[in-house]
Amino acid sequence: MKSSPITLLSTLFFTGLLACQNALATDTNQSVSQKLQQEALASSLAFDIVESLTVEVGPRLAGSEKDLIAVQWAEKKLTSLGFDKVYKEAVQVPVWQRGEAKANIVSPYAQPLVITALGGSIGTPEDGISAPIVRFETLDALKQADPSQVTGKIVFIDHITPRFKTGKGYGMTVGGRSRGAIAAAEKGALAIVIRSIGTDHDRMAHTGMMRYQEGVDKIPAAAMSNPDADLITLMLKRDPNVVMHLEMSPKNLGYATSYNVIAEVTGSSKPDEIVLIGAHLDSWDEGTGAIDDGAGVAIVTAAGHYIAQLPTKPARTVRVVLYAAEELGLIGGKSYAKEHQAELAKHYIAAESDFGAGRIYQIDFNVADKAFAAVQAHTSSMQDNGVAPGNNKASGGPDVSMLPGYGVPVASLRQDGSDYFDYHHTPNDTLDKIDPKALAQNAAAYAQFAYLMAQSEIELRPLTPKAK
Repeated sequence: MKSSPITLLSTLFFTGLLACQNALATDTNQSVSQKLQQEALASSLAFDIVESLTVEVGPRLAGSEKDLIAVQWAEKKLTSLGFDKVYKEAVQVPVWQRGEAKANIVSPYAQPLVITALGGSIGTPEDGISAPIVRFETLDALKQADPSQVTGKIVFIDHITPRFKTGKGYGMTVGGRSRGAIAAAEKGALAIVIRSIGTDHDRMAHTGMMRYQEGVDKIPAAAMSNPDADLITLMLKRDPNVVMHLEMSPKNLGYATSYNVIAEVTGSSKPDEIVLIGAHLDSWDEGTGAIDDGAGVAIVTAAGHYIAQLPTKPARTVRVVLYAAEELGLIGGKSYAKEHQAELAKHYIAAESDFGAGRIYQIDFNVADKAFAAVQAHTSSMQDNGVAPGNNKASGGPDVSMLPGYGVPVASLRQDGSDYFDYHHTPNDTLDKIDPKALAQNAAAYAQFAYLMAQSEIELRPLTPKAK
């Protein structure tokens, strides 16, 4: 059957009209994205939020009284910022109290040391532990050691964390913190003290979570400051028989209820589809939890607020999730994935801010290969905010890292973490480490990302299986 000239003209007309409509929608989305950027960069809201959290709540270890105060603070703050819905979901978290931790070299050169207990550690006997130190450069070196080198001693893992913009040095050394006590106990050690997983030269120790393993004896685990690690290494060069005395009194006290706190900007036409931006509400108890992760809380909360104030809401729902107990093992993130499993098919994309307040320089995705070029083009307006297009290998952030396993696309908004591990998990994690302008740039980027994803017409699934 031949097409008439009128039919051909009609087809061309409607095709052209559809193309014009798509171009107009694209232009409108990019225009709103630019306006969100301008508003965020001109605003102090993100810094005001993290100031409020660190001053009015401060350290908020999961399972503690301050943790629940933080939950109340979050509910009140999110409600005041105009979200359509604010609610919380219960999460069971372990309760651990830090207690006291002190150490000193007994011989041959008597000196005090700066240490801190690692999260989850048991304590020493009341009169402490005195024993020779045995040094290993890495966790792998400890694993390969003969038990006769280790039995009856205090293991010292002296693995130096290198500095990188991406923070990848942390991944190189953190195994000594998380799994060192298991490896040391299997070989008969009495305790383990590691070089802090940090890039600083301050005489402050970095805490962080450690693990025990069923069937392996539990031994006390601590971290010492980097200068103290240097000191012991120099002592051992002079005399291989260095004796340490260690006293620690942390306690594991069962479980308590904490909460994931959630706020939403309801989508205008696809309210059941979700763009998730998150951060974790808990912190360690040594500093005030400013960069880890008060900054992230401020970034995603401010971003959600800017979107909530738009005269026309985006198509999809923007959901802000402030996760519980990330520091104790991604507990809030795992709980969210379990509780929301039935609606994960409706999660369009997710991202978490949990790497301080350094400027965002790149955005990576984990979407279908066929969607990658389109999603990069769709977020091109973020380049005016200093955010360059990246790769398709994003993890999304700690608390959303499990979501790709359920088929949920994720994005990683890469921050400059050059100095993040100078302060991470130390008493030095305080508000003065945050640059308000850099924080505002982060809030702008997350607002742009969330809005553009909430408006996107791109099919982001299925994800490409990652090589194991």
